[in-house]
Amino acid sequence: MSEQLLDSLQVKPCAEPVPRRFSREEYYRMGEAGIFAPDEHVELIQGEILYMAPQGSPHFTSICAAEETLRVAFGAGFQVRLQGPITLGPKSEPEPDIAVVSGSFRDYEDDHPTSALLVVEVSESTLVYDRTIKASLYASAHIADYWIINLVEDLVEVYRSPQSDSAAPFGARYGQVTQHGRGDVVSPLSAPQASIRVEDLLPRRRGEL
Repeated sequence: MSEQLLDSLQVKPCAEPVPRRFSREEYYRMGEAGIFAPDEHVELIQGEILYMAPQGSPHFTSICAAEETLRVAFGAGFQVRLQGPITLGPKSEPEPDIAVVSGSFRDYEDDHPTSALLVVEVSESTLVYDRTIKASLYASAHIADYWIINLVEDLVEVYRSPQSDSAAPFGARYGQVTQHGRGDVVSPLSAPQASIRVEDLLPRRRGEL
């Protein structure tokens, strides 16, 4: 066998496998085709379809508490969206637990919002993910106010001042991060007149009436 033929039969090293990423249009078509089960909660994050963990009672309680509290804090002229999609580019459509946007739900009949005045995630099993991946995603979308209701440590984390950072997952991070306990008060950037008790965003401690 000639050396030329032997060379042609050698196994050549190949590039590392590349994950298949999906566009929003493909993501929608998959939903319309019934690929996702009705009870599955999924999100599109930078082209990846992620399955979200089931919600426990404390998690859902905090979502309801945040929705109720923020409706009062923002008042008329704003919509508090409960686990509704927001479009952050051609390959990301997260569904945060709470997103506050301007206007009415009627303003978004044709398209989802492309930003938010405030995004809130309730975190327990997803705490590390929400602090890193989700925080970088929202910072890259220039969302100025991002809160994590931290059920693990019984507090609220406030993320502000988005800025570029090439080391972050999506090239951006928040420059200011503060933590607030049950006895503290926080105010949204877009509703500075509102004083929200952190305690009102958290589930009651066991034994409390």
